[in-house]
Amino acid sequence: MIIKTKTTIASSEITDQQIFLQRRKVVKALLGAPLAYAGIHSGLAAGQTAPSNALAAHYQADSTITPANLVKNYNNYYEFSLTKEQPATLAQSLRIDPWTIEITGEVERPLRLDLDDVLKLQTVQEYVYRFRCVEAWSMVVPWLGFPLASLLKTVKPLSSAQFVKFTSVDQPEAMPLQANNTMLEWPYVEGLRIDEALHPLTLLATGLYGEPLSKQNGAPIRLVVPWKYGFKSIKAVVKIELLKKAPLTTWNKFAPRDYGFYANVNPNVPHPRWSQASERPLGSHFFTPRRKTELFNGYGEQVAALYRTMDLSHFF
Repeated sequence: MIIKTKTTIASSEITDQQIFLQRRKVVKALLGAPLAYAGIHSGLAAGQTAPSNALAAHYQADSTITPANLVKNYNNYYEFSLTKEQPATLAQSLRIDPWTIEITGEVERPLRLDLDDVLKLQTVQEYVYRFRCVEAWSMVVPWLGFPLASLLKTVKPLSSAQFVKFTSVDQPEAMPLQANNTMLEWPYVEGLRIDEALHPLTLLATGLYGEPLSKQNGAPIRLVVPWKYGFKSIKAVVKIELLKKAPLTTWNKFAPRDYGFYANVNPNVPHPRWSQASERPLGSHFFTPRRKTELFNGYGEQVAALYRTMDLSHFF
């Protein structure tokens, strides 16, 4: 992991310690769950904390955190709109309180938990991750969340559990395209292999930029898998199933040639309709050079071993 320290950050980027500590109090009050920030000091980048382990944050040396207003107003959320700007307004009709999550399938202890109960069992931390969309744009986001593995361990997965299926909320009264059965088959479904799901980088996010998740960004809880294209990071999760076989996921079912199950970021393999060799950082000027895309979105050191026996020469 590359984590910025005081010696690698311009003074203009350093957050004043008192401001940061005050934000910490606000976050704790908002989330109502314990926050584990280790080693906080004024040498950290704006919006970043020192993690309690080496996997708690990833911050590329040539990156800056994307402004929050851009991330909150540029969203692929097709249950609400086919445009990227409208979800910020339309998603406000989504009901997120109360919110329950069901965990079932190949487990010893299937559970149905209120989100508040989930958060009481977890330690929420800040994780700074690069997010890469299959459409070839990217952003750097400070998420608040916890490893998916810590939640899955509470249900005691059976040895027969080889895959994990995630299902998004079904609220057609609040989601116009879901109500009209437009474009995709709803509710939205995604999936991971069990070893991907248990990897320390795989998060369930409950916030971003020191605040609870905004509705257009997947509130109240979403998946974040930083080495995969963004459509794998399903929003508004209500159900998690551990399965023996790989689930049929929404985009893969809609266009299997364009959207595979694995969806690992690979600059050397173009999408059938465009190159993946470079990306446009969200908010960059039209004349700003595009950023070179990294294999596994820059997380190869941590995740490449998961795919050592796979042929990566195909798209997804």
